[in-house]
Amino acid sequence: MQIHQTIAALRVARAKAGRVALVPTMGNLHEGHIALMTQARAHADQVIATIFVNRLQFHPGEDFEKYPRTFADDCAKLEAAGVEHLFAPDEAEMYPQPQGYHVEPPPDQAGVLDGEFRPGHFRGVATVVMKLFQIAQADVALFGKKDYQQLMVIRNMVREFNLPLEIVPGETVRAADGLALSSRNGYLSVDERAEAPRLYRVLTELAAAVRQGARNYAELEARAMNTLSSKGWAPDYVALRKMHDLQSPSAHDSGLVVLAAARLGSTRLIDNLEV
Repeated sequence: MQIHQTIAALRVARAKAGRVALVPTMGNLHEGHIALMTQARAHADQVIATIFVNRLQFHPGEDFEKYPRTFADDCAKLEAAGVEHLFAPDEAEMYPQPQGYHVEPPPDQAGVLDGEFRPGHFRGVATVVMKLFQIAQADVALFGKKDYQQLMVIRNMVREFNLPLEIVPGETVRAADGLALSSRNGYLSVDERAEAPRLYRVLTELAAAVRQGARNYAELEARAMNTLSSKGWAPDYVALRKMHDLQSPSAHDSGLVVLAAARLGSTRLIDNLEV
């Protein structure tokens, strides 16, 4: 695997790479990331992974400084997965001057759900992803469904800017007990890790109720929030939404997804389940 720390070096390598699949990450890789790398192999001649902890998407007071940096371990995992190229710039390379231009997703996409609780988050995500797309000039890019709102924002950005690449979603990878794999799971204590799968169970129960004909969505959401609160969680939201735009559904809409974000101790977990 070739490691490129500069844009110029990556572009030289990309010019010789044929059809390219891009998998952006912030590092601290787990099996979910590696599944995306493996999936990417089916779409391209060569795979470019990126590792960059993007300051722009962290709200003040969030965990930018303590976000785990595990570069050597990450490189070993990527090499074992057969990734040909890793782009690992520092902040000075990605932002040689303060970023004056930004991609601003519309409020109905970026100001709801996670965007309500993390103002500016999706502006930062969209901006760095746009930069990575321009740098790597990939033919296809892969993003996990665990970050469902992120996936929607990026898909819509690509469509509205007529970017010449395909966005491919990757299914959420879970531990045996149902917990969605996440870099932030490492923050959980032993007791919190034992409790954490409840989030997926709550989503599973809500989705099952909808499939069985329940249509009082507000009641289902409130019940799920109360279940989490009663077990020591601090939920931000449990919401049933339309898959394509994450807006609130009517009783007659199909193609739904239930999404949740909640704190367990000091760790904020997110998850979702398509209905």
